[in-house]
Amino acid sequence: MAERRENIHEGHREKVRKRFIQEGGFEHFEDHQILELLLFYANARSDTNLTAHTLLDSFGSLKGVLEARPEMLMKVPGVGDKAATLISMVVPLTRVWSRCAMAVPDRIGNSREAEKYCLSILAGNRTEKFYVISLNAKCAVLGRRKISDGSLSEVSAYPRMVLETALNYNAHSVLLCHNHPGGTCAPSPEDIASTLQLQRLLNGVGILLLDHIIVANDSTYSMIQHGDIDYRMKNSRG
Repeated sequence: MAERRENIHEGHREKVRKRFIQEGGFEHFEDHQILELLLFYANARSDTNLTAHTLLDSFGSLKGVLEARPEMLMKVPGVGDKAATLISMVVPLTRVWSRCAMAVPDRIGNSREAEKYCLSILAGNRTEKFYVISLNAKCAVLGRRKISDGSLSEVSAYPRMVLETALNYNAHSVLLCHNHPGGTCAPSPEDIASTLQLQRLLNGVGILLLDHIIVANDSTYSMIQHGDIDYRMKNSRG
């Protein structure tokens, strides 16, 4: 009887695996089927259907499962350290893929491309991070630097490090971005005040501040688009 159940599981696994390969994605998969397919590669012999449903019940959604910490995943019956690690890799791998996709061409030509670029860096992070992205006169990305890591609700923008980064890359302009993992992407008064301070600092040495993008989950907020800052330079290089 046990052998018969194992054969049924193996047949089901192979059917789901082949379906994914044939369809080339998860568009027509249900959430529990996506988790089942992931769990196949961590739990070699057990029935992963029940585990997949339990994960969804425990974390409320597929998004909740994929963003959960490994130690929380391992509290679910049937989820060991290998399965928890595999599930936890999905969101970070997505960020890596997004960065690779943006790399060629690595150019930011408009606000929407700026928002997509910042999403590729920050989406899914559990703590606040602040980045400076340096660009040349043709809006090609020269490089990016993480200026600071913060808590769940706070990150510091260090003016000296922002200016140093832009000067080291010989930037014509910079794009700033940080994330709000615990809330909405709307800026706080402190966000706007510190951005205006950084803009004055950069403008003083002839560097444009193109925008400051805030990321929360899969949403973005552009300070330029909302009129919080004006990209036009107040000063020019002598």
